[in-house]
Amino acid sequence: MNTTRSPEGDATAPLAGPVASGAAGRFLAGRTALVTGAASGIGRACAVALADAGAHVYVLDVAKKAADQVAGEIGGTACVSDLADPSAVDLLPTAVDIVVNNAGLQHVAPLHEFPPERFALIQRIMVEAPFRIIRHTLPHMYAQGWGRIVNLSSVHGLRASPFKGAYVAAKHAMEGLSKVAALEGAPHGVTSNCVNPGYVRTPMVEAQISDQARAHGIAESEVLERIMLERSAIKRLIEPAEVAAAVLWLCSENAGFVTGTSLPLDGGWTAH
Repeated sequence: MNTTRSPEGDATAPLAGPVASGAAGRFLAGRTALVTGAASGIGRACAVALADAGAHVYVLDVAKKAADQVAGEIGGTACVSDLADPSAVDLLPTAVDIVVNNAGLQHVAPLHEFPPERFALIQRIMVEAPFRIIRHTLPHMYAQGWGRIVNLSSVHGLRASPFKGAYVAAKHAMEGLSKVAALEGAPHGVTSNCVNPGYVRTPMVEAQISDQARAHGIAESEVLERIMLERSAIKRLIEPAEVAAAVLWLCSENAGFVTGTSLPLDGGWTAH
């Protein structure tokens, strides 16, 4: 099976919609945000949304050219880093008010064929790296009495699907980590929440189609309807800008009493 190794998203995807419009106001002026996997897709949409609301955004990604491009577009700062290296987090800025843990990768295979090294890599990038980033930035948030941690989980942090053992395990672990950060951060004015989208219109999702077809023994043309959208009441992919709008709301003062929760953007998947 092929492995898709990229942040969740598409560097060429349009950022149209309410998040990119500037209508949210500049309520994050003076704040600093760190977004991982920020050069494309969901991460890019989040970086644009946060910058549009006034934050200075650190655009963290393993892809230098794309990170530089996004940072230039939003007036942010590019941080080129491979989160597969645990020591990479030590070089990141600590004076960060908002953390958006978004970077991820996928591998589709049955458990008895799943490569152990792929499983370990997914846990490093999607569990250990968020832990290290939260640990790295919490002292600053605690010192100022304000902070926002938003973890891009997934409907797979709440539900399981076949052939995604490493991804489902990582997203479930992220849910637990987020709740612990919420409980510890509450006395210090720091909130921590997960956003749980269904299938988002990104290259990482599109790259799964051939693997899903092989794993389920169906044609590639059937994957979207029979696998990706089968459990969703709303029969379409969610757009990155829609996810970013939820992330932006969780960073607002109106969400100051929201912590330790998971916000499904799953088209009714978890209503079953």
